[in-house]
Order: sequence, then structure tokens, then C-alpha cells
Amino acid sequence: MKLLLVSAVALIDVEGRVLLAQRPEGKSMAGLWEFPGGKVEPGETPEAALVRELHEELGIETWNSCLAPLTFASHSYDDFHLMMPLFACRKWNGVPTPREGQVLKWVKARDFRDYPMPPADIPLIPILRDLL
Repeated sequence: MKLLLVSAVALIDVEGRVLLAQRPEGKSMAGLWEFPGGKVEPGETPEAALVRELHEELGIETWNSCLAPLTFASHSYDDFHLMMPLFACRKWNGVPTPREGQVLKWVKARDFRDYPMPPADIPLIPILRDLL
């Protein structure tokens, strides 16, 4: 089974809310809510992938030093196995803006259950709830 490495981030604002992005139509799992991030390219660290993806997807700048490793997800889908480190980030420049057709929403951790998520993301919810 193919292993897919994806890096994700819990962007946490001053009010303790986390940014969720809704997968746009045409993508697999369209309509589900997820933490921003993306595939780690060959030769790239998970942190470098997040810095790149946040710039590409949301138009914000952050730095490796602002990404704190939090936990990870490990989940088998039908045709691949996902390994996804999740980082916490409280410092960035710019205002997150959807650049790839996604819908963005700032959500309190206690309300995550109101937002349907991909199976790999669901075990991350209690960890974030305890953190925030």
C-alpha cells in the first residue's frame, strides 16, 4: 500500500479558534472540513511543506520556528495509507485568504464535531480540545 505523507497545521488565533478549510468540489472528500496543509514533496521536510502550502493556499507567511509539533494521524484509506504530522501555529503574517476555492472558518475546538471531517482528522479533535 502506498504511503502518503501530508503535513497539516492547526492555525490558532488570539481567541483560541482554529482555522478549518472545507475541501472544494471536484476534490476527493469534497465538502469535508480539514486542517490546512498538503503533500510533502520529495526532499522537503514537513515544516517546509507547511510554510509552502500556507503561502500557496492561504497567502500567509510563517516560519519553521513558529510550527510546534503537536501530534500525528495515521490512517489507512482504500488505496493509500496517510501519515500526517499536525503542527500548532500561533504566529504568521497576513490574513488567511482562500486561494484554491476552499471555504475557511475559524472554529472553537469544542465545536469541531459540527464540521464533518475526513476519517484521519477525527482522532485529532480531542487532542486539540485538550490543548485549547
